[in-house]
Amino acid sequence: MRSIRVGVLSLLAGVAVFAAGFGLFADYVSSLATPSDPGTADAVIVVTGGKSRLEAAVGLLKSGKGERLLISGVHPNANLDDLRAATGGDKSLFKCCVDVDYAALDTIGNAQESAKWLKDHAYASAILVTNNYHMPRTMLEMKRVVGAIDFVPYPVVNKGVGSGSWLTSREVLRVLFTEYTKYLAALARGVIPAEPPAQTLEMVDAAPTSG
Repeated sequence: MRSIRVGVLSLLAGVAVFAAGFGLFADYVSSLATPSDPGTADAVIVVTGGKSRLEAAVGLLKSGKGERLLISGVHPNANLDDLRAATGGDKSLFKCCVDVDYAALDTIGNAQESAKWLKDHAYASAILVTNNYHMPRTMLEMKRVVGAIDFVPYPVVNKGVGSGSWLTSREVLRVLFTEYTKYLAALARGVIPAEPPAQTLEMVDAAPTSG
C-alpha cells in the first residue's frame, strides 16, 4: 500500500514538474521578438517550415546581414523558381548567394547539413532564422552538432505565439505542447553521443538553369 502511495505521489510530482516546465517554455518562446536590426554575420541559415521564415532570411541577405544564405530542409518538389517566387528574391541574388539543402528531413538533419555547409565555406558566424517557438530546439541541435560557430538567433514571431496570446488558442497550445515535448526529447538525447553526419550532402547551387 505504501509503495502504491509513493508511486502515485511520484507520478503527480512528475506531472506537476512537466506542466510547470511547459508553462515556462511557452512563456519564454512567446516573449521572443524579431530583432529590428540584428548585427551582421558571415552567413544566414533558415530552417524551412513557413513562408515568413524564408522571406525574413532573404530580407537579411538582401540587406547585407550575411554574405550567403542556406535554405535548409527544402521539399524535393520545390524548385528554385518556387523559392524565388515565395520569397520575392530576384534571380541575381539567388544565383550569387543562395544554397538549397534538400537532404535535411528534420531539425537534426538541418543541424547536420548546416554544419557541413558552414565548414565548406569556413564561416565562423551565422544568423539563424526560424519561428520563435522552434528557436530553442533549433539552437540546441545546431550547437550540439556545429560546435564553436557563433549563432545569432532571429526568431520569426508565429501568429498567435506572442505576448501570452497562446493561453487563449487551443491550436496554438497544441503547437507549443508538441514543440515542448520535442524539445524535452532533444535534451534527453544529450546524454548519448550525437548521430554522425550523413555521408552525402545533396546541395544544389541556386543558379537558374535557363533564362
